[in-house]
Amino acid sequence: MRTTIPVRLAERSYDVLVGPGVRTALPEVVRRLGARRAVVVSARPADWVPGTGVETLVLQARDGEPAKRLSTVEELCGEFARFGLTRSDVVVSCGGGTTTDVVGLAAALYHRGVAVVHLPTSLLAQVDASVGGKTAVNLPAGKNLVGAYWQPSAVLCDTDYLTTLPRREVLNGLGEIARCHFIGAPDLRGRSRPEQIAASVTLKAGIVAQDERDAGPRHLLNYGHTLGHALEIATGFALRHGEAVAIGTVFAGRLAGALGRLDQSGVDEHLAVVRHYGLPAALPADVDPAVLVRQMYRDKKAITGLAFVLAGPRGAELVSDVPAPVVTDVLDRMPRDSLENLVGTTEAAAP
Repeated sequence: MRTTIPVRLAERSYDVLVGPGVRTALPEVVRRLGARRAVVVSARPADWVPGTGVETLVLQARDGEPAKRLSTVEELCGEFARFGLTRSDVVVSCGGGTTTDVVGLAAALYHRGVAVVHLPTSLLAQVDASVGGKTAVNLPAGKNLVGAYWQPSAVLCDTDYLTTLPRREVLNGLGEIARCHFIGAPDLRGRSRPEQIAASVTLKAGIVAQDERDAGPRHLLNYGHTLGHALEIATGFALRHGEAVAIGTVFAGRLAGALGRLDQSGVDEHLAVVRHYGLPAALPADVDPAVLVRQMYRDKKAITGLAFVLAGPRGAELVSDVPAPVVTDVLDRMPRDSLENLVGTTEAAAP
């Protein structure tokens, strides 16, 4: 069964297709765009990528944070130029969230913008990175600090890709699905994987349609991400994104409780949801809270002080100027576990 989810952004609107075999729609998407050439940037085996129907250059990519840097974007744009790609042609990404981010940014910058189509192959990329037009790479100072908004022309979330994922990679995507519980999604526990993907994408599409460029409600999508991004940096990305967001979601519940925004049952619900998906809920034992706080000050939401998306009486919302001593106290009270055990939790969990 296939589901089509529209992302309504006036002339930048596009569809997200979710279901088995939807990658075969790629030639029709390319034909509709009127492209005569395509560059496919793939972090997956050649037989994972369908034909485009036009002259195509295939470039190999590598998923993972080490490749998510400006030098990779420069290398891709150089290949686009050597191939003779024009503004009327198309770039196709095929891979996980880091590939989607890097290829999306390269497409946004080359000739000041060329069409891009995403074929996300990881659960994390299907439920989050491929939809909404955010593209970015990392700097040594922090995660996703250099980027642009560049909406894709289509997103093809082929669930057949997910059958090959290792358990930890599935859990990586479930970290994003878990946080949806607190920003307006229905309870997705017990739903089938395609239903979870479709519901997550539908939620994100609705928020993006209201706020394409993070001026308001799009902040909700960063639930659990402020601490999550800091944990990724602090552990040298030993914690995967979804794992770190899961810990950040538990922390967000505790911080909301400390600020009087949630009662204890609301705080406990954060832990229950994260544990249901088999995700880690404790801080790595050897990470210094002071290092995490310093990193969170570099978050894009932190304009005048620490800022977090937190649950409350009116639902989730951005809370600015959160006192650093409160944040530090909540971090100090978080349970601790070794990084090896936290990662082992996701390795052993059933998808």
